[in-house]
This record gives sequence, C-alpha cells and structure tokens, in this order.
Amino acid sequence: MARFVALLLIGPWLAVLAWLYWLYVRKSHAAPDLARRDIFVVVAAFAAAIAGAMIAWEAAIGHGGAIWKYLAGPVGAYAGFNLVLAYGLLRHLQWRRRRS
Repeated sequence: MARFVALLLIGPWLAVLAWLYWLYVRKSHAAPDLARRDIFVVVAAFAAAIAGAMIAWEAAIGHGGAIWKYLAGPVGAYAGFNLVLAYGLLRHLQWRRRRS
C-alpha cells in the first residue's frame, strides 16, 4: 500500500497535465470519434502512471536509503504518464498534418 503514496504526492499534478492535454486537443478538433481516442489516451496515461510507480518502487533496492523508494515512485509515475501523453500528442499532431 505504501507504494501508492507516490500517486498521492504527484496525482494532482498529473490531473493538471491531463486537463491541459484535454484542453489542447479539444480546442484543435471536436470530432466525437477523436474524443474517444483522447479519452483513451488520458486513461492510458493514468494506467501508465500507476504501473510506473509500481515498477519504480520495486526497482529502488536500497540505493540511498529507505527514502529512495518514496522518491523513485513519483518519478516513475511522472515518466509513465508523460510518455503516454507525449505519444498521444504526437499522434494528434500527425493527424492534424494529414488533415491539412
């Protein structure tokens, strides 16, 4: 259960990033089928954050003391979340370029 403390620490910032992503992609197109894809990207980003926190928690094996697990967790969550959002943003930009 302690491994999810990372999500409590970084969760509000991830919610802000998801909201900013949603604002950007909704402003640039409003097609309903693309909205489903963007919802999937945001949900997948949160799933990647959970997976990243769990992986980072398990990977931090005593480097720098016991506190390192609590520092590696948010870093893993942030990395996983941003990788998925960056992929979604790149796909969105490719779609926009093809459409114009």
